[in-house]
Amino acid sequence: MAALQKNQKIRVIVTGATGMVGEGVLHECLLSPLVESVLIVNRKSAGITHPKLKEIIHQDFFDLLPINDQLAGYNACFFCLGVSSVGMKEDEYFKKTYTLTMHFAETVSSVNKDMVFDYVSGAGTDSTEKGGTMWARVKGKTENDLAKLPFKKVYAYRPGVMKATEGAKNQPKLYKYLGWLYPIIAAIAPGSACTLKEVGLSMINLMYVDYPTHIITPNDIKQLAKEKV
Repeated sequence: MAALQKNQKIRVIVTGATGMVGEGVLHECLLSPLVESVLIVNRKSAGITHPKLKEIIHQDFFDLLPINDQLAGYNACFFCLGVSSVGMKEDEYFKKTYTLTMHFAETVSSVNKDMVFDYVSGAGTDSTEKGGTMWARVKGKTENDLAKLPFKKVYAYRPGVMKATEGAKNQPKLYKYLGWLYPIIAAIAPGSACTLKEVGLSMINLMYVDYPTHIITPNDIKQLAKEKV
């Protein structure tokens, strides 16, 4: 299916805006002249006001019926909502990762024709769904089943190590203390690291590019972020 033309603007839903990845992606969307409007859906307010931003506060992502109509009218969804698997049993992680993501995706695909869905997954995700690492299997199943939904296109982002956006409020403690390592990692293993600025720009530019692969790695992210659209 054809990518957007230059005269077409992006109307995007962003999830996870109160987390580090979603905050970085939202920041780039609000800055970009290519993005006409942004809807963020959160359990708590992101505390951001902007002329092209609308926010819905909704507690139960497993029951979207009360906000179903408000999710219509968009041509992109940048799904940045996610949880760590640390300390979780598989059934709990499956519910908060696979079940939640699929329910949200099924809902927005049902009310938006020709939507592009970008899912922030993870480096090391297991596309076979059969490996020994629990979170990688769950992420792999999520990627695979998202691709079966009636979206225009689905992209699975596997960004690896990410550098937070300058001035970001929502950085996990680990990133705050270990952020100084990013330049070293980026120099030693450039194919495993990217900035959140690059992630956001790549998602925007990907709307205008017919990209040959649906799995987006750090190298893809950096390439797409430089695209002139």
